[in-house]
Amino acid sequence: MLRYTLMRLGIFAGCLAVVWGAVYSGIFPRGFGNSNGLWVLLLALILSAPISWVALRKERDRASVQIVGKVDRMKANLDANRSQEDVADDSARAQGQPS
Repeated sequence: MLRYTLMRLGIFAGCLAVVWGAVYSGIFPRGFGNSNGLWVLLLALILSAPISWVALRKERDRASVQIVGKVDRMKANLDANRSQEDVADDSARAQGQPS
């Protein structure tokens, strides 16, 4: 997951450098007034999103498999804890103790 995040940030940083160069060389229009920095960030974000979607497809699939595995293990642990609590509660009731 960290690898995917770092790759995504790398693509964004590359797009940011390209957009910044394009805006300051006049290829892309500048923002209004003091909004130029925000304009450059917004353009870089818009360009990096589809590039990341296509270029990082395999890495995103690997990350999602890891997340699904962790969620499945957590669910299994939760079910195991619930069954242990049920067994303890049932044995306490069998002995006549309040639960």
